[in-house]
Amino acid sequence: MTSTLERHMVTIGGLRVGHGPAVVIGGRVSLRPHRGQVDAREALGERATLVEPYSAADLPAIAALADAVVVGATWTRDIPLVRAAAGLGLPVVVERRPSASVAEWVGLAGYCAAEGNDQVVLCEGGRLDLGVLRAARAASGRPVLADVSRDPGLAAAAVAAGADGLVVAGPGGSGGPGGSGGSGASGPTDEAADVRAAEEAVTLVGALLRPESPATLAECREAIDRVDAALATLLERRAALAGVVQRLKPVGGFAGRDLARERALVARMATRAPQLGEERLAAVMNAVIEAGLHLAEERARR
Repeated sequence: MTSTLERHMVTIGGLRVGHGPAVVIGGRVSLRPHRGQVDAREALGERATLVEPYSAADLPAIAALADAVVVGATWTRDIPLVRAAAGLGLPVVVERRPSASVAEWVGLAGYCAAEGNDQVVLCEGGRLDLGVLRAARAASGRPVLADVSRDPGLAAAAVAAGADGLVVAGPGGSGGPGGSGGSGASGPTDEAADVRAAEEAVTLVGALLRPESPATLAECREAIDRVDAALATLLERRAALAGVVQRLKPVGGFAGRDLARERALVARMATRAPQLGEERLAAVMNAVIEAGLHLAEERARR
């Protein structure tokens, strides 16, 4: 994001993409595998979040059953189909061809907007190029999704790179450009596990790296919940490391506390949290350290 561009926000299936926390979008479905031989309504069966058509013949069903239409990476040069998709009035998710530059990608999104539909979201999929994702987000001001269906392990990195949302393919969905569901060559993945991994990424990494400006009490409490989840995860990790330290130190437990090191730790933390300051942080960290020491003693007695 740059200071000269106003951030866009697009609502897809009730999720605000580009505003507030990163989101997880499940149920990406591609009609391409049917190659037009199955009626789109029959193929979809029920409402879906993101749907990629095979041809213009699929668009009426998508208009009726989808929350957003996907301009798939394989047909971004089919301008008549792009224009028809933009004309549905649904949010348009524009994927990047693997060889496309940021300018080409952003330009295609602008082309959709020129058709009278400014509800445009960029989507990086396939073998994710997170540098390109970040650059497109900054250059366009538009929300950017990362389709992690092929490799859910990249969810945290995608959020850290600035993705406004993560896409996880649903049953029969596509694993990004050229994909057919699953995670690369390893075969189908557990969709529920992939969704959980994506949700963890937007909660924990988002809480650390994604600025939020909640406007309501409910939004503020949700943001606090995300920060608290990240805190709990870090505190658990710190306690585990503190337990290792206790086993390595010549004198462990409360008797082995290094108060000078603790004061230096608090001073370093205060540079990251100047509003809290050393005095308040010292009280917090004393409680954290004592909790870790008590836990280490309990484990030693087992």
